Amino acid sequence: MAEPGSKSGGEPDEDRTERINRELIELLNELRVALPGVQVLFAFLLAVPFAQGFTRVTDFQRGLFFVVMSLTAMSLAFLIAPSSWHRLRFRRRDKERILRASNRMSIAGLAFLALAMTGAVMLIADFIYSPTLTIVSGIAAGLVFAVLWYVAPLLRQRPEAEEGGR
Repeated sequence: MAEPGSKSGGEPDEDRTERINRELIELLNELRVALPGVQVLFAFLLAVPFAQGFTRVTDFQRGLFFVVMSLTAMSLAFLIAPSSWHRLRFRRRDKERILRASNRMSIAGLAFLALAMTGAVMLIADFIYSPTLTIVSGIAAGLVFAVLWYVAPLLRQRPEAEEGGR
């Protein structure tokens, strides 16, 4: 059993198996939040080439569209993979391996999603507005995703913030 207040990352009075089970459930629940958004983006991208206005796109826009669609597909592959891994391996008593692999796949999937969404913002800006706004919106979207999804969570908090301000 984990010692209360231990640095194992678990809850007090939670043993290793309970921690792994909890963390796997938490990860799968987090994926349930991300997946609908990725699926909607992918469905939208699949419909775009069949829209009448798609014949008026530039070579840059056509290329960017393909990159965004590919990034979205990669994001879906990485974000759905943990469910597949769990379903195929859960009876092999290998949950910690599933958890570690799923964590890496989820982080990669979110990175592909951030890139896809940044590209989608750029594509719309270029199609509707201007090349300048395309660059500005791409940089802004990329920075927002990078800061909110990666930089901020990885920043070390001050000790008093970790202790609830005591």
